[in-house]
Amino acid sequence: MKQILTVAILAIVLVLTACGEKKKSENIIAPRVEKVKPKAPIQMPEFDREIPVDWIGKTYLVGISRRPSDSLSMVKDETGQQFVDNIFTLTVKRKDGSVFFNRTFTKQSLSTYLDDDYRRTGIFEGLVFDKADGDWLVFGASVGHPQTDEYIPLVIRLSRMGELVIKRDVQMDTQNVDTPAQSTTDEDDV
Repeated sequence: MKQILTVAILAIVLVLTACGEKKKSENIIAPRVEKVKPKAPIQMPEFDREIPVDWIGKTYLVGISRRPSDSLSMVKDETGQQFVDNIFTLTVKRKDGSVFFNRTFTKQSLSTYLDDDYRRTGIFEGLVFDKADGDWLVFGASVGHPQTDEYIPLVIRLSRMGELVIKRDVQMDTQNVDTPAQSTTDEDDV
């Protein structure tokens, strides 16, 4: 009987030992995440372009220049990196060199068409000539979050009388082959 009792106690001890919880290590091995340190303010390169455009029966020179400006408020991204905002100058000259239109644009010039987020964290990234459309020269502009694909597209239209109309561009750049092209602005708004 002593042997049976000893074997039973030994079996119970083995079962309890086998079912016991293993001690967990409190050492967690994970790579250390280093916080990205902001660099000096980042700015886009200067840009100058002048192209001839046939418009209302004559040739005009359309000039666009971009200049980073330390005088404008800098923008910070989520890491604290600062970005320099830009100033764009749009010039339209007649063939004889006289200036038909000249205006400087900043993000502030376009703020009516931006939401609070882009007013605060966006920079004026681009201004490009699109096309001559009847009595209008059409330009595309963008205010975006720096170094991302996120931006607000704008259409800037300049009339033969020097009138400027700015709107958000709601037309997608991609078009279905079966769908006819649509205008980027309503003629009623012009």
